[in-house]
Amino acid sequence: MAKTVLITGGAGFIGSHLCDTLIQRGDRVICMDNLLTGSPENFAHLLGHPRFTFIHLDVTNYIYVAEEIDGILHFASPASPIDYLELPIQTLKVGSLGTHKALGLAKAKGARFLLASTSEVYGDPLVHPQEESYWGNVNPIGPRGVYDEAKRFAEAITMAYHRYHGVNTAIVRIFNTYGPRMRIRDGRAIPTFLAQALRGEPLTIFGDGSQTRSFCYISDLVDGIVRLLDSEIHEPVNIGNPVEMTLNRLADEILRITGSRSAREMKPLPVDDPKVRQPDISKARQYLGWEPKVTLEEGLRRTMDDFKARLQL
Repeated sequence: MAKTVLITGGAGFIGSHLCDTLIQRGDRVICMDNLLTGSPENFAHLLGHPRFTFIHLDVTNYIYVAEEIDGILHFASPASPIDYLELPIQTLKVGSLGTHKALGLAKAKGARFLLASTSEVYGDPLVHPQEESYWGNVNPIGPRGVYDEAKRFAEAITMAYHRYHGVNTAIVRIFNTYGPRMRIRDGRAIPTFLAQALRGEPLTIFGDGSQTRSFCYISDLVDGIVRLLDSEIHEPVNIGNPVEMTLNRLADEILRITGSRSAREMKPLPVDDPKVRQPDISKARQYLGWEPKVTLEEGLRRTMDDFKARLQL
């Protein structure tokens, strides 16, 4: 049956792809965003659609929706290191006040609530790969702590609303994701490397490039999120691609796919930057029947085409 779903942060990279997928399957979607880091360009193609509504609102102040809602996906938050280093207070507020208000709305409407959490709750992990039972290794007062702790608090209050108020909640821990609509100046590895390679600029690599990441294409991530939304799971679930690689290898792949001859520019490693990152997706496989399908090469080529169009190359 078609549902009415509210997506906070629906103008963002992941949020806008969720809007598309839920509209395509027949749901009614209310996209809510204050456009601090989201962009109207991400949902412009949906304007005028009979099952799409955009509400310009800061969820840290209040959330009001008159109609009945079946599901709330709370994706509002700055999400890249550039964002949360420039917007530390806003990041903390949306993770705390914004989550509180979104949960309050879910309670009032009797809606399924899905929190967008992150692999950053594991910090610079001492357990590898990271499974959901790992509590993490986070510096709460470091520069990255504003994002890490905002998400850890968001998880805590989500579980409290589930246990104390009986709200039907879910938590997705999202690992590195990429694809079309990522901001070109996002600051994360794939958009940075792609833009630099396409422009013929040096690729900026922090540290010696031996730190690892795992990259999941956006359509795979959205598929996992929707499966979790439709499930009855309440505990956190990792969604990400378990194929781990160094940033040096990622740079090699992007140079090969773009045909760029860009050099590499090494810079100091940022404070508290994780040395490794790889999801254990056993729970997602077992309970959601989910695992990623898009290869890195295929995903990078799709993303490159999008970047070329926006860079007008």
